[in-house]
Amino acid sequence: MKNKLTLLLLLLSCATFAQDGAPASPYYDNMDWNLTGMALKSALATKITTTHTNYLTYSQVWNATQVTDLDPTNSNNVLLLYGFSSNTCPSSPTDDKDHRSRDKFSNGGSSSCEWNREHVYAKALASPPLDDGGASDAGEDAHHLRASDVDRNNDRSSEKFAAGSGNSGDITSTTWYPGDEWKGDVARMMMYMYLHYGSQCLPINVGVGNPVANDTDMIDLFLQWNAEDPVSEYEIDASFSNFLHSLGSNDRLSLLPVVREQFAVLKAEAERALDVEVESAFELSAEQLQTLAAALSKRLDRTVQPTPVVNPALIGGVVIRAGDLVIDGSVRGKLNKLAEALKS
Repeated sequence: MKNKLTLLLLLLSCATFAQDGAPASPYYDNMDWNLTGMALKSALATKITTTHTNYLTYSQVWNATQVTDLDPTNSNNVLLLYGFSSNTCPSSPTDDKDHRSRDKFSNGGSSSCEWNREHVYAKALASPPLDDGGASDAGEDAHHLRASDVDRNNDRSSEKFAAGSGNSGDITSTTWYPGDEWKGDVARMMMYMYLHYGSQCLPINVGVGNPVANDTDMIDLFLQWNAEDPVSEYEIDASFSNFLHSLGSNDRLSLLPVVREQFAVLKAEAERALDVEVESAFELSAEQLQTLAAALSKRLDRTVQPTPVVNPALIGGVVIRAGDLVIDGSVRGKLNKLAEALKS
């Protein structure tokens, strides 16, 4: 399983991207993807902290988690961090600590078949320790607060993350392995917390590993987990749920049609594709459309997808519309230009 924050691997990987906000436009528009190492880390940290304006209280995180951690195979349940068993309550209460999915309304503090909010960056390991009361800050940040079985959450307690394999559990009396399915999620959450909260949430304080060369506060363990356990569809869904929650909290749900339209534009841009309307006085043959599409693809440096429209009022010729570009080669258009010329 994997997290919306896979992009954070870029902090130390020295990958470069175009200036248009890739790989996550429009959020990252105006980012300089030629930056690498600590310069890129600093730029990303600035972006994350300045755009985080919707703060939740610790109580509000309950409701948020019921949306962001929703089980994609069962909308009545949430996925449980560190869980691995397909058994569920109430039919199998004796091994509830191992469960991977649970009724989203079975939240609380009971040790039997309930889930609570796991601080993935353990409160006691932060410096100063995280506080989940008072003003909203790292202690209430839903990006690292995840649904987890109460007992399994207690088993992890404040143990540091460490290398392992298989299901979640203790490596030593002071270290914890999150499980093969969850290690990538954990790694990306730790990278996020480091970017947003800096010295309060250093990766080296929450995991056991070797410091990397260009940032001694980052450890190789999290980079390795991120690479071995890339982003899943579930994490993308969780990211989108956070996005919808943000729109709703700021009374911006009415912008969804605009978002959809912009997404279609960005998707087409990424795929180098362009929808083109070809308006003609008479129906064009498939061969004519194919020839026209090939010529337009060469001119526009895009894979053109023509949509034919018949309009007898054009008299003859064609009108091509591709976004803001209009090419009027119709007889009607030429006659209109001639009429305008005769008037001047």
